Amino acid sequence: MLSTRLTNARFLTMDPGHPVAHDLGIWRGRIVGLDEAVTSLPAREVIDLQGATVLPGFIDAHVHLAWTGFKQNTPSIAGCTRIDDVLAIVEEAVTRKGSPGAWVSIAGYDQRTLGRHLTAAELDKVSHGHKVFMLHDSGHGCVVNSAVLDLLPADIPHENGFLAEGAMGAARALRLPHSQEELAEAIGRAARTCLAEGVTACAEAGIGGTLLGHSPVELGAYQLAGESGLLPLRVQLMVSADRLHPVAAHEADGIPRALDLGLRTGFGNDRLSVGALKIFTDGGMMARTAALSSPYEGLDHTGQLQDDPDVLADMIVDGHLAGWQLAVHAIGDRAADIALDALERAQRLRPRPGARHRIEHAGLIRPDQLPRFAQLGISAVVQPNFLRYFGDDYAAIMGEERAPWLYRGRAFLDHGITLVGSSDRPVTDGSPLRAIQFMVERASESGQVIGPDEGITVDEALRAYTVAGAFACHWEDSLGSLTPGKLADLVVLGDDPRRVDTSRIGDIEVVATYVDGRETDGSA
Repeated sequence: MLSTRLTNARFLTMDPGHPVAHDLGIWRGRIVGLDEAVTSLPAREVIDLQGATVLPGFIDAHVHLAWTGFKQNTPSIAGCTRIDDVLAIVEEAVTRKGSPGAWVSIAGYDQRTLGRHLTAAELDKVSHGHKVFMLHDSGHGCVVNSAVLDLLPADIPHENGFLAEGAMGAARALRLPHSQEELAEAIGRAARTCLAEGVTACAEAGIGGTLLGHSPVELGAYQLAGESGLLPLRVQLMVSADRLHPVAAHEADGIPRALDLGLRTGFGNDRLSVGALKIFTDGGMMARTAALSSPYEGLDHTGQLQDDPDVLADMIVDGHLAGWQLAVHAIGDRAADIALDALERAQRLRPRPGARHRIEHAGLIRPDQLPRFAQLGISAVVQPNFLRYFGDDYAAIMGEERAPWLYRGRAFLDHGITLVGSSDRPVTDGSPLRAIQFMVERASESGQVIGPDEGITVDEALRAYTVAGAFACHWEDSLGSLTPGKLADLVVLGDDPRRVDTSRIGDIEVVATYVDGRETDGSA
């Protein structure tokens, strides 16, 4: 007897062997058959989906759950265009913080909406002795007041209170880590948001690190979230590479640096597992710290790397030697050069054809870099909604020649490169459907078309958020398509993305989300 039979729906299976179905059978959380194989079988529950369209649950291959959850409960200045309005929000948040000298966090900071960066002196006027930490929306910088600057070593660089990349990490390190209970609650809030948008599995892009980590025992917070019923979807955890340390392993192992006990990609179960090693090579375009091979338009600099190029390359090689899948953050083309060179060296030293290394973001990739991606078997994990919301700005700072190379689609596919969709939430909107719409039409919110030749088909965009996402996370045996034997993770949509006008894809209703064959809204 089936646990559940879903019927009267249009199942877009993403499986070329059986691309469309009308019935789907579930037993013990797995898909056991389609159409005639299950139609006549008895089931404890038969659910009539009334003609809805059903897809495999969306996979978001690059998210920040804890950051998302904290941001949802943090005072925000998002949308403010006047300095005075920002300072009023900061002062109100400070006033609500009763403890003298306490830390006050503010979200939603983006200097572009204000026309310039805030300064420590301006924050000092409204901080009343508190320590103010205002995180840039990109995650690659912050503005702090003098109370924070006074605690930093004198050699930490800043620009009137704005700290970027490693300097931001130094400011973050001043704060006590979040407790596992606080983290678990934040993770749960973010997970429920993901489910509402049809995401049933995701890859958390870096725990425990200096830049975006929240605790040296952050993995335990995800375990606590699972044990407490706060983790209603599947999560794969990327570990920040700065957690590696030298180990005295046997010389035959060839492992110079590792996590304790040799923990690496693949540990865990189908609900919570350890995924790739996250390595940062540069910053971000929003903060103008993505590392380019030639200057930003209108600026006299090319962004910045996270460290000396040789140090970054050695980290990539050591991670490969230790058996990790690598997720290398490289937004600018200069950063991508460093990543490609290091990955080539790593594979030469110890060939691992099945490693499935990834470049996260791949924001600006030159034509000459594309064949190297393909040769090395690297997946490109892109964030289409970056251009949907920030595309006008990004195109302007890249200029006419480089703008068509931003967050590519067609060029990756034409070169045989696995194109993987993701959001980088909470940096911007996490909706897979809105991202899929952009991947097809390449239009920003203003209507500007950016790199029209990089547009792909709806089917190809859906694959980026299902089949390709599963492949990038080594989940292809259990997720990514509605194939008998795989886990019954599904998203029920109010319309068929392949049949509606492209401009309507992003507004399709997510009717229900199923994980392990059970409809869930994320409630404990």
